[in-house]
Amino acid sequence: MAAPVTRTLAVLQRATWSAFKASETSQGVPRHPVPLLVPVRTKKRFFVPPAVGVKGKQNVNPEAKARAAGVVFRQQYIERPINIACTAGIFDPYVPPEGDARLSSLSKEGLKQRTEQLRQSASSQLAIRKIKEFDSEFSSKDFAERAQEIFIEAHNALCTFDKDKLHSLVTERCYPEMTRGNRYKTLRWRLVESLEAPRVVHARSPDMVAKGNLYGQVTVRMHSRQTLAIYDRFGRLMLGGEDQPKDVLEYLVMERHLVNPYGRWRLHGKIVPSWAPAKDPIVKVSADPRPRSLQFNPPRPLSKLSSVFLDRRHSRSEAKARRRI
Repeated sequence: MAAPVTRTLAVLQRATWSAFKASETSQGVPRHPVPLLVPVRTKKRFFVPPAVGVKGKQNVNPEAKARAAGVVFRQQYIERPINIACTAGIFDPYVPPEGDARLSSLSKEGLKQRTEQLRQSASSQLAIRKIKEFDSEFSSKDFAERAQEIFIEAHNALCTFDKDKLHSLVTERCYPEMTRGNRYKTLRWRLVESLEAPRVVHARSPDMVAKGNLYGQVTVRMHSRQTLAIYDRFGRLMLGGEDQPKDVLEYLVMERHLVNPYGRWRLHGKIVPSWAPAKDPIVKVSADPRPRSLQFNPPRPLSKLSSVFLDRRHSRSEAKARRRI
C-alpha cells in the first residue's frame, strides 16, 4: 500500500517542478504554473485488513478451550421459570351454551341445554367433593356471591392502580392480562346491578407437577349491568362511557391452591364463548402527520382586554350611526 502512494507523489513532484520551470523560461515573463490533476486512486481495492487480535478467535468452542485449560465448564440449561402458586391456564374449560341468557328454560332449545348441563354436572360434583376435603367452608351456593365480591374489588383496585391489593385478588396469570395496555390511561368502571343471581356452573380440581399438588378451579356465571369508560392520557374518551350501562354476561374462573393452607380464592381468568358478539373498537389518538400549516387550528378565545376593546368600538360605531340619523 505504501509503494503506490510513494510512486504517485514522486510523479506529481516531477510534473509540478517541470511546469514551474517552463513558466519561468517562456518569454522571460514569470507566470503562475497551471495546476496538474493526477489521479491518486487508480483502482478499487476490495481487501480489508483484519482487526487486531481477531485471528484465532473465530469458530472456537469455548467448552473445549475450557477443558484444555483445566477449567470445569458449567452446563447450560434452557429453562423457563414457573410459578406453583397458580396454574398456567384453565383446565377443561366450561363451554357456555349458545344463546345463554336469551333462551327460556321452557322452550325446546332451552330444555336441551338444561339436560346437557345436568349430564356435565357429574364431573363437577366430584370436583366439588375434592375441594371440600381441603376447604371445609366451601359451598356452591355461597361461593358465587363471594366470587362476585372478589370480582368487584379486583376491578376497583385496577381503576385505582393498587398493585398490592390487585395481587391478592387475582392470580399471577390474570394480573398481566388485566394490566396490559393500561399505562397512561384512566379507567372508570362500576357495577350498576345484577340482572341474575350469580351461580356456579363448572368445577374442576386438576393437579400439576405432582399427583397430590391439587388446584381448584370453579367457573361462576355472572349476568350484570356495568359501565366502563377508558380515557387516554389527554383526557379524551377512547371506549364506552360513564353514563352508558350495558348488559354483560361473563363466566369467571376462580382458582385456589388447595394444598397450600394459606391459599385463597382469586380471579384466574374469563371464558369468552365463540358466539359472543365482537367488542367495540377502541378509538386511538395519534399525532397529525401533516405540516402545521395544513392542520386545523381552532380559533383562540379572546382575552378580557381585547373583548373590552371590541365592545368600545362597537358602541362608538352605534353612536355615530345615531348621530347621522
